[in-house]
Amino acid sequence: MSKSEYAVIEAGDVASWSAETAEADVVIVGLGCAGVCAAIAAREAGADVLVFERASGGGGVTGLAAGHLYLGGGTRVQKAVGIEDTPDDMFTYLMMNTPEPDETKIRLYCDESVEHFDWLVERGVPFNDTMYKGKHVLQMTDECLIWSGNEEVYPFREKAKPAPRGHKVAQVGELGGAKMMECLQAQAESLGVRFVYDAQVHGLVREDGRIVGASYRVYGEEKGSVRARKGVILAAGQFTANDDMLKEYLPEMLDEAYTRQFSTYDDGAGHQLGKAAGGALKHMDGALVTASFYPPERHIKGILVNKEGKRYVAEDSYHSRSSLFTTQQTDRAGWLILDEKTYAADPPMWGAYPLVDAFETVEEMEKALEFPTGSLQETMSKYNEHAAKGEDPDFHKGPKWLTPLDNPPYAALDGSVGQAVYMAFTLGGLDVTIDGEVRDAEGTQIPGLYAIGGCASNIAQDGTGYSSGTCIGESTFFGRRAGRHSAAS
Repeated sequence: MSKSEYAVIEAGDVASWSAETAEADVVIVGLGCAGVCAAIAAREAGADVLVFERASGGGGVTGLAAGHLYLGGGTRVQKAVGIEDTPDDMFTYLMMNTPEPDETKIRLYCDESVEHFDWLVERGVPFNDTMYKGKHVLQMTDECLIWSGNEEVYPFREKAKPAPRGHKVAQVGELGGAKMMECLQAQAESLGVRFVYDAQVHGLVREDGRIVGASYRVYGEEKGSVRARKGVILAAGQFTANDDMLKEYLPEMLDEAYTRQFSTYDDGAGHQLGKAAGGALKHMDGALVTASFYPPERHIKGILVNKEGKRYVAEDSYHSRSSLFTTQQTDRAGWLILDEKTYAADPPMWGAYPLVDAFETVEEMEKALEFPTGSLQETMSKYNEHAAKGEDPDFHKGPKWLTPLDNPPYAALDGSVGQAVYMAFTLGGLDVTIDGEVRDAEGTQIPGLYAIGGCASNIAQDGTGYSSGTCIGESTFFGRRAGRHSAAS
């Protein structure tokens, strides 16, 4: 569907109101983690809730995820494994990591993080009281807590006491998101939420300036419009699958060097419906872009250098942070330099940095990689001198990752865009209030219209400050708020 096909029609111009679904208090477009939490919250508040989902079942991109939620401030799991955390430290960390932070939203998210964790548990989402001790992109066990961001990275560790906040759903491997959706959908069904699958919402209905309904098709057949007595909530996901929107907002992601992560219908339908109603879009150039060189975690002891033979980021950064810094280097090129002690020959699994070669001397490696003469030798010499003293004055890499790289042979792994395996997805969305109400360019709320999840802009705005679990965490949290607020409208 092209962007121009999404429209808003006036109630007086509606050709037919759907006889199949009639009307509901709250109509939700999309059944990912945001949509299902909105449905549960609205239903628990007494609203009649109707959900339209384009796929033949719920899940969205959450159903493809490992199932991490960024939560903290002293959750049950954190306390069980001996981790001390406070809402204030979580708040400081997220404020520092968000390009244009909304202090009110972040404050509430942190202050109510423990309560939100408990809410999910009470509705059937399981979490084990365990912690994965290593440094990993995601734990392949059913252990819960993991370091999932830049908490221990400079300068964040200087201002906020580091604490792991990535809470993975109790599921072995990468199916935690699917497990969470299974539990939440069952809860929504038990409450009497109504669902229409294979249904594409292509229009919104407006009356006297308020959004009062939605028009939809099932398998391409027009089904008319359904009335929404209290509100319509857009929860239709990202725009990662929409080439036209990427061309407009994020053209670099059209490069075949990036593997885009999305579910079938992450084509920006919610963005376009909201925009058609007058909604403003924010942070549309923001994306998570990543090619991780760890695990194995000992690779973090290496150094990342660009074509000039110089370091450009602290190597203990979250994998999207270091990856985005690589994309900002000359020719989007970077190499991970290791020695005999830090190199692991295990087959790469995550970012898949290919091995260029092994070299007996730094000079030989510098020449083979075509760096300026003496550049890498100077970088390595300076790094080794300070690492021997447990210091890194240039980038302040954490002391536990500092070790001189002075045990030849040396390995160079290619982290350049087009060589390493880069994964990406979009983060921009509609401008919304703390309760998910869509705002126009002047900041005025559009009555009756909400947006949550991947088609709303809240905390996650770019990849350099991202922490794994932020998207699912904020989607479920603000989804609940939108559901509750719409039910009370």
